[in-house]
Amino acid sequence: MDPVSLQLGTKNLHGYLVRLLSRNLGWLDAKVKLFLPSVDLGSGYQALDPTQRVILQLQKLHAQGPTTWKSFIQCVCMELDVPMDMEVLLMSTWGHEDGFSSLLEIDEESQSDSQLHPGLKRTHQSCGSSPRPKQFRKQQQELAKRYLQLLRTSAQQRYGNRTPGPGQPLAFHQAYVPPILKWSRASAPFHTQEGATTGNPKAEDGTDVNVRDLFSTKASKGPRVTVLLGKAGMGKTTLAHRLCQKWADGQLDRFQAVFLFEFRQLNLITGSLTLPQLLFDMYLRPEASPEAVFQHLKENAEGILLIFDGLDEILQPCSDKETEDPEDPASALTLFSRLCRGTLLPGCSVMATSRPGKLPACLPTEAATVHMWGFDGPRVEEYVNHFFSDQPSQEAALAELQMDRHLWSMCAVPALCRVACLCLHHLLPGRSRGQSAALLPTMTQNYMQMLLTLNPQGVLRAEPLLGLGEVALSGLESGKVIFSAGDIPASTLDFGAALGLLTSFCVCLGPGHRDTGYAFSHLSLQEFFAALHLLASPQVDREALSQHVTLHSRWVQRTKARLGLSDHLPTFLAGLASRACRSFLSLLAEREEEWVAAKQEVVLQALKKLATRRLTGPKVVELCHRVGETQDPELASFMARSLPQQLPFHNFLLTYADLASLTSILGHRDGPIHLDFEGCPLEPRCPETLAGCGQVENLSFKSRKCGDAFAEALSKSLPTMGSLKKLGLAGSKITAQGISHLVQALPFCPQLEEVSFQDNQLKDREVLNIVEVLSCLPRLQKLDLSRNNVSVSTLLSLTKVAVTCPTIRMLQVRETDLIFLLSPPTETDPELQGDPDLQGNANQRKEAQRRSLALRLQKCQLGVHDVEVLIAQLREGPQLDEVDLSGNQLKDKGCQLMAEAAPQLHITKKLDLSDNELSVAGVLGVLSVVNTYQTLTELHISLLHKTVVFTFAPELEEQEGIQKSLSENHLSLEGVCSLTQCFSTLRWLLHLEFSSASQHVILRGDKRGRDLLAAGSLPEFRAGARLGSGQRHVPRSFCLKECQLEPLSLSYLCKSLEKCPGPLEVQLSCEVLSDQSLETLLYHLPQLPQLSLLQLSQMQLPPESPLLLADLFSLCPQVQKVDLRSLRHLTLHLRSSEEQEDRCCWFTDCGLRQEHVEPLCGLLSKCEDLHQLDLSANLLGDDGLRCLLECLPKVPISGSLDLSHNSMSQESVLCLVEALPSCPRLREASVNLGSKQSFWIHFSRQEETGKTLRLSECHFKPEHMPRLAASLSQALQLTELTLTWCFPGLEQLTVLLGLLTWPTGVLTLRVEEPWVGRVGVLTLLEVCAQASGNITGISISETQKQLCIQLEFPHQENPEAVALRLAHCDLGTQQNLLARKLMETCARLRQLSLSQVNLCDASSLLLQSLLLSLSELKNFRLTSSCVSSKGLALLTSGLSHCHLLEELDLSNNQLGDEGTKVLLGALEGKCRLKRLDLSHLPLGGSTLAVLTQGLGHMTLLQSLRLSKSNIDDVGCCHLSKALRAATSLEELSLSHNQIGNIGAQDLAAVLPGLPELRKIDLSANGIGPAGGARLAESLTLCRHLEELMLGCNALGDCTALGLAKGLPQHLRVLHLPSSHLSPEGVLSLGQALDGCPHVEEISLAENSLAGGVPHFHQGFPVLRKLDLVSCEIDNQTAKPLAASFVLCLALEEITLSWNLLGDEAAAELARVLPQMGRLKRMDLEKNQITAYGAWLLAEGLAQGSGIQVIRLWNNRIPPDMAQHLQNQEPRLDFAFFDNQPQVIPRGT
Repeated sequence: MDPVSLQLGTKNLHGYLVRLLSRNLGWLDAKVKLFLPSVDLGSGYQALDPTQRVILQLQKLHAQGPTTWKSFIQCVCMELDVPMDMEVLLMSTWGHEDGFSSLLEIDEESQSDSQLHPGLKRTHQSCGSSPRPKQFRKQQQELAKRYLQLLRTSAQQRYGNRTPGPGQPLAFHQAYVPPILKWSRASAPFHTQEGATTGNPKAEDGTDVNVRDLFSTKASKGPRVTVLLGKAGMGKTTLAHRLCQKWADGQLDRFQAVFLFEFRQLNLITGSLTLPQLLFDMYLRPEASPEAVFQHLKENAEGILLIFDGLDEILQPCSDKETEDPEDPASALTLFSRLCRGTLLPGCSVMATSRPGKLPACLPTEAATVHMWGFDGPRVEEYVNHFFSDQPSQEAALAELQMDRHLWSMCAVPALCRVACLCLHHLLPGRSRGQSAALLPTMTQNYMQMLLTLNPQGVLRAEPLLGLGEVALSGLESGKVIFSAGDIPASTLDFGAALGLLTSFCVCLGPGHRDTGYAFSHLSLQEFFAALHLLASPQVDREALSQHVTLHSRWVQRTKARLGLSDHLPTFLAGLASRACRSFLSLLAEREEEWVAAKQEVVLQALKKLATRRLTGPKVVELCHRVGETQDPELASFMARSLPQQLPFHNFLLTYADLASLTSILGHRDGPIHLDFEGCPLEPRCPETLAGCGQVENLSFKSRKCGDAFAEALSKSLPTMGSLKKLGLAGSKITAQGISHLVQALPFCPQLEEVSFQDNQLKDREVLNIVEVLSCLPRLQKLDLSRNNVSVSTLLSLTKVAVTCPTIRMLQVRETDLIFLLSPPTETDPELQGDPDLQGNANQRKEAQRRSLALRLQKCQLGVHDVEVLIAQLREGPQLDEVDLSGNQLKDKGCQLMAEAAPQLHITKKLDLSDNELSVAGVLGVLSVVNTYQTLTELHISLLHKTVVFTFAPELEEQEGIQKSLSENHLSLEGVCSLTQCFSTLRWLLHLEFSSASQHVILRGDKRGRDLLAAGSLPEFRAGARLGSGQRHVPRSFCLKECQLEPLSLSYLCKSLEKCPGPLEVQLSCEVLSDQSLETLLYHLPQLPQLSLLQLSQMQLPPESPLLLADLFSLCPQVQKVDLRSLRHLTLHLRSSEEQEDRCCWFTDCGLRQEHVEPLCGLLSKCEDLHQLDLSANLLGDDGLRCLLECLPKVPISGSLDLSHNSMSQESVLCLVEALPSCPRLREASVNLGSKQSFWIHFSRQEETGKTLRLSECHFKPEHMPRLAASLSQALQLTELTLTWCFPGLEQLTVLLGLLTWPTGVLTLRVEEPWVGRVGVLTLLEVCAQASGNITGISISETQKQLCIQLEFPHQENPEAVALRLAHCDLGTQQNLLARKLMETCARLRQLSLSQVNLCDASSLLLQSLLLSLSELKNFRLTSSCVSSKGLALLTSGLSHCHLLEELDLSNNQLGDEGTKVLLGALEGKCRLKRLDLSHLPLGGSTLAVLTQGLGHMTLLQSLRLSKSNIDDVGCCHLSKALRAATSLEELSLSHNQIGNIGAQDLAAVLPGLPELRKIDLSANGIGPAGGARLAESLTLCRHLEELMLGCNALGDCTALGLAKGLPQHLRVLHLPSSHLSPEGVLSLGQALDGCPHVEEISLAENSLAGGVPHFHQGFPVLRKLDLVSCEIDNQTAKPLAASFVLCLALEEITLSWNLLGDEAAAELARVLPQMGRLKRMDLEKNQITAYGAWLLAEGLAQGSGIQVIRLWNNRIPPDMAQHLQNQEPRLDFAFFDNQPQVIPRGT
C-alpha cells in the first residue's frame, strides 16, 4: 500500500478520491501547478491514463509534507462535489501519524450511503457502523469549533484592514467613520404605503443608534429582524462589512457566527437551495461533516447573525406559496423569508439593508427599522481628518468643503464625501483657496474629476471609458450589476481594474459552481458610466437619450418586484448636460462641442417638460436634484415658477441633501410657497438647509421623528426666513430643551401670523414659555397648542395671559384643544412701527380697552375655586363677548358665582354654564340673578344634562329669542293648549313646541318684548293685527308633534289659539287624522283671522280631503294656497283681508279618479280668483280627463292646470284637441306621453286670439289622422302646432297636411322627427307640396331633425302665372309634376330656410325652379350645408331672380374659394338687402372683390356678418371703402379674422360715417395697442352704439383709456376678454362705466385684475351678466367687488371661475347673496374655497336667495364633504359638467 493509501486509511476511501479526481483532471492539473509550481511530472505524464495520472499527482502532493497535503484536501472538500460523510473522512486524514486506519474503517454498505446529495438529511446509520455516541458528540463539537474559527479567519481575510494595492487608488485605507443611525417606530408592513417603515417597539422613535447597539443584549426579547434603510451611497454595504470585521475581531461576542450575503450575488443562483447549501456552498464550507456543523448552528441559533445586503436589488419575487416542510429547497428570497419568520433556524438574528421604498411582504411587521442618515458636520470633519494624513492638507480640504455650501451638503452622503476627498487630494496642490471647490460644484463633476484624478497620464482614453459606459448601460437595462469576464472586453476589463473602477471577486453560481465576477466599485459609478455612454456615444440618438430622462416614483407598484437600479442615472445625465461638462464630453466623444451641446439640449428640454407636470413630493425632490446638477439658472427659474404654491411632502424619507436641493431651486422663485412635511422621516439637521429661504410663506412639519436636534436646527433657520407667516410643528417628540431653542428664535420672526405646536407632548412649563413670546409677535393671529399636557393651574395662567395681552381675542380650550386667536393691530399701531415698549404705549392701552375677548373653557375639570380665580382675572380685563364654561364641575355655587359676576365682567353675548351638575335650586338661583341683566344675549344652563337655552335678540329682525326647555314634565295635550295663553300674556314669546311621545317642550322668545316688559309698558295688539308695510313682524309659531288629534281636542286647541296675537303659524303632526277631525279643524279656520300658515305633516289624511279642502276657498276667504300631497302632507297659506293674491290649489298623488272630477270642479267653480290647479300624479285616466275638459269652462282658472302622470293615452290628446274651441281662455297646452308623462294647460284671464299646442311622443297611428285633422280644422284660434316624435313616418304627416284646412287664418306647424334627417330635402319638399293652404315659410334642418311650415288659409293661386313659370323649367316628368305642385302651394312663400342639409343636384335643380317662381320671397337661408359645384350654380341662378330679398344667410357652408365666388354672384342686383351673413366663407382676394362690389349698391343694408372669413388687413381696407355707402348699417361682425393694426385703423376711419351703427364685433383678430387706440377714438363718435365686442386682441391699456374718455351713452354690452388689460386700464374703464344706465353685460375675463377691480359707487341698474373668469382676483380684491354687486340689483349671472378666491371671498359673497333678488347663477369653479367657504355660501342661499346654482367644481373641498353640502343645499354644484337642474319656485 502506497503512502497516500496509508494516509487515507482504506482502499475504498483512496479509490473514491482517485475516481473523483479522474472526473476533474483539469481542476487537478491547475491545483498541482498551484501547490507544486517547480515540480516536473516527467515527459511520459501525458501518455498515462486518467487513473494513473491522478495517482502520480497525489503521490507528488503527499511527498510535499502535511501542510501541502492538508491544504489540498481542504480544496477538494470545498470546491468539488464531495458527499457529506466522505468530507468527514477526508478532513480527518491529516494530523495523525498512524493514518487512523483502524478508526476509519468503512464497508461497502456505508459507501453506498455516501452518494446522497450534500446538504440533504440522511437516516441514522446502524449501530454496527457508527462511532460511539460520546465520541461522535465530542467530534461534532470539535468540528463546529474548528468551523467557527475558520469562519472568523475568513471574515478577517475578507473584511479586515487592507493596505492599498498597486494601481488601486480607490482602495485607500480609511478608518471607519460610522454614519448617523436612528431607530424608527413600528408601523404597517413595508408594502402597504411608500415610506411606511417598521420599527423597534422597545426603542423610542428617532433614538440615536450606535453600531455596537444594533444587536444590544438589552433588546434580546425584542424582534430578531433588523432592517437598515438608507439611500444610495449612505454606507449600508460598508456597515455590513464593518459588522463582519467587528465580529471577526471579537467585538460582537454575542454572536458565534456571522454570515454576510449580497443579493446581487444571490440573484445569479437560478436553482433552489437548502439552508445548509446557502450557508456552506454559498459562503464557507466546513472542513468536515457539514451536517454536524449545521446541527450545532441550529442548536445555537440565538448566537447566529445572518446579514443580507441589498434587499432592494432582489430580482425574483417573494412567493406566497409555502411548502409544508420549511427545510425544503427554495429560492434565496424564500429562504430569507423563512429566516425572518422563524420557520428556519428559529432564534437567529437577521439583518437586511435596503434603499427606502417598497420592500418584500415577507418582512415581519415587528421588525426593527434603523434609518441611516449619512454624515453630519462633525462626521465629515472626522472623515476628512482620517483621509488626509497631514494637518495642512486636512485644514485646506475642510476649508474648501465649508466654503461651498452645496459641496458641503453633498458630503452628507458618505460615498460622495469620499469622492470629494479623493478629488481634493489631487486638486489641492498648486491651487489657491476656493479654486478646487469651484471644480466640484455638482455630484456629476465630482465623478468627472475623479476620473481625471485616477488617470495616471492625465489624458482621457476615450475608447475604454466608452467601453465601460456601454457595459454599465447594458447592465442597468438588464438589471445586472455583476458581470462575467465574457461580458467585458479584455482591454476594457484591464483598464477598469487598473484604475480601481472595477473590482473582482469569486461568485458562486450554485453548489460546486464558482466563477470570477466583476462589478463597478459602487452602483453609482456604474450609473455615471452609463450616463457618459448615453451622452458621448454616437450610437445613442436623441430619442433614446430623452427616454432615460425620467423621474422614478417612490410609490413602487405592487406588481413590481424591486426598485430600479438606475436611480442616479437621470441625475448624472442632468449633470453632464451642464455647460461645464461640454469640453470633457467633447474630448471623450471626439466630436465638436456643437454636437455635444445638441445632445445636452435634449436633456435640458426633457427636464423642462418634466417641470411643467403636476408631480408628487418624491418626484419634486428628484427633479430638484437633477435641475441643480445642470447648473442652468434659466431652467432652475422655470422649475421654481412651475412649482405649485402648496407643495406637500408626505410619507417618504428626506435627507439633508434632498432639502438642500429643494431650497436651492426655491432660491430662483419670486412668489411665495407653502411647504408641508407630514409623516416624512427627516434627517435631524434638515432644517439648516432652509436658512435664508425667503420664499417660504407656510412651513409645516408633522412627524414623531422630529426631536430636540431637529428643533435646534429649525431655530437657527427661522430668523432668516423673512417671508414666513405660518409655522407648524406637530406630532413631534420635542422636549423642554428643543422648545427652549424655538422660544428663543420666535421673537426674531415678527412677521409670523400663525404658529401651531399641536400634539407635541408639551408640559406646563414649555406651554407657558411659548405663550410668553406672544407679545413679541405683533402680527400673530393664531397660536395652536392643542393635544399637549396642560394642567388646570397652567390653564388659569393662560387665561391671565389672554386677559392682559392686548391682541388676544379668543382663548378656546376643550378637552385636548387649546387655541389662542389674536387680532393684530393695524399698520399704524406702534408694534409695526418698531416701538419696543409694548405694554406702556397709551394707544395700545386704548386698544385693549376697546377690544373684546371670548373665553371658552369647556370640559376642563374646573371647580369652584378655579372659578373664583377666573372671576378675579376677568374683572381686570376687557369686555367679554362670550364666556363658555360648559362641561366642568362648577355645581351650584360655581355657577351662582359666575352668574352674579356676569354684569361686572361685561359679558355681552353669551354665557354658557351648561353641563355643570346644577340642581333645581341652582337653576332657579342662576335665573333669578340674570333676570335683570339686560345686556346678555344668550344664556345656556342645564339640569340633569337637559340644556336650557335663553337667546335674547338685540334686534327684532334677528328672529332669535329666549328658548326654554321644559322637557320631560309629563304634560298632556290639554296642558300644552293652556300654554298657548302665554302668547297673549308673554308678548315676547314667539315659539311653542310640544312632542307628546318624547315629552319635549320648548318655548322660544324675543328679547325686545322682555325689555319692554322690564320698562313697565307693552303695546296692545288685537288678535289678527298686522304691522304696516314699512315694518316686519316676526310670526309666532305653535307646533304639536306625535299627538292624538281628536275632534274635541282640536276644538279646544282652536279656541285657545283664537286669542293669540298674529301672525300665527300652526304645525300639527300625528299618525292618522279622521275626516271628522279634519272637518273640525277646517270649521274653526274662519275664527282664526291671525292664522298665516297651517301645516299637517306626517299623518294619514282621509280620502275625502281634496273635496273638503276645495270647499275651503268659499268657506274661508283668507285661504290663499292649498297644498295636499299624497294625503300625508297638507299646507294652508292664509292671507289677511287687505292682501289680494291669486289662489292656488295643489292636489298631488291624492288618488283622484273620474268620479271625483265633477264634484271637485263644482266646488272649485266658486273660487273666482283661482290661479293654479295641480292634479298631477292621480288616477284620472282618459275618462277622467274627458270629464274634466267638459267641466273646465266652468272653473275660473287664470294660470295653469297640471295633469301630469295621470295614465293618459292618445285618446286624451285627441279629446284635448277637440276641446280647444270650447276653451276660449286656453293659451297653451303641452302634452308628453313618453317618459316625462307631462300634461300642462295654461290659461289667461281674457279670451286668447292665438293658441299654442305642443304634442310630444304621442305616436299617432294612421287611424288617428282623420280625427286629429278634423279637430285641428275646428280649432280656428290655433296659431302654433308642434309635433315631436308623434309620427312613425312621413305618410302620417302627408295625410295630416292634406286633410288640415281652415276657412281663414295662419298656422305654424313644426315637426321634429328622427326621419326628417334621413329622407332628404327633395322628399320633404314633396311632403310640403301636399298642404291644402298656401305655404309662406319653409325651414328644414336635417341635423336638428326639424321641419317647420307656415301655412296661410285659404289657398290662393294664379294658374296662368304658374304655367308660364313652369314652361321655363327643364325638368323630368316626375319632377315637373312636383315643381308644378310646389309652385301652386308655395306661390306666396316669403321665407325659405335650409340648415344642415345635404343638397343633391336634383334638389338644387328643383330649388332653382322654385326660386324662379317666388315673387314674394324675402328671406333665404342656406347654412351649414353641403352643395356640389353644379348645385351652387343652380342655386345662384335661382337666387339671381329674387330681387325682393331682404335677408340672405349663406354662412357656415363647406365651400372653397371658387364655390364661394359662384355663390356670391347671387348678390348682384340685391339693392333691397337688409341683412347679409357670409360667416365661415373664405373671402380673400377676388372673392372679396365680388363682395365689395355688391356692397356698394346695398344702401339699405342693416346687418353684415363676416366672421371667420380669412379677412386680413388688405381685405379690411377694401371692405372699409365699400362700407361707406352702407349708411343704414346697424350691425358689423368681423370676429375671428386676421385683421391687424392697419386694418383696424382703416375701419376706424369709416365707423363715424355709419350713424346707425349699434353693434360691432372685432373679437379674436390681431389688433394691437395702436389699432385699438385708433378704434377707441373712433368708437366714441358712434353715439348709437349698444354692443361692443373687442375681446381676444392684444389691445392693452391705451385702448381702455381711450374708451374711458367717451363711452357711447347707449352702450348695453361690453366684451373685452383676454385683451391684455392691466389693473390700471381696468380701473379707468370701470370709473367711466360706473353708473351707465343701459349696460346689461360686461366681460373682462382673462385680464389681470389683481388689485384693479374698480370700486363702483353708482352701480348698474340693468346689468344682467358679469364675466370675470381668470382675472387673478384674490380675497382682498373680492371684498370691494362683492360690495359693488349690491349696487347691481338686476344681476342674473356672475362668473368668477379660475381665480384665487378663498373662504374670505366666499364670506363676502355669502353676505350679499340675500340682497340680490334676481341672481340666478354664480360660477366659482377652480378657486381656493374650502368646505367652510362653501358652507358660508349655503348659509347665504338659505337666507332667501333665488339663485338656481352656484358652481364650485375643483375647489379645495373633499368629495365626501362636497356630497354632504350638496345634500343640504342642492343648489351647490360640485360636478365637472354643469347639469344642475333649474330650481323653479312652486307657483310660478
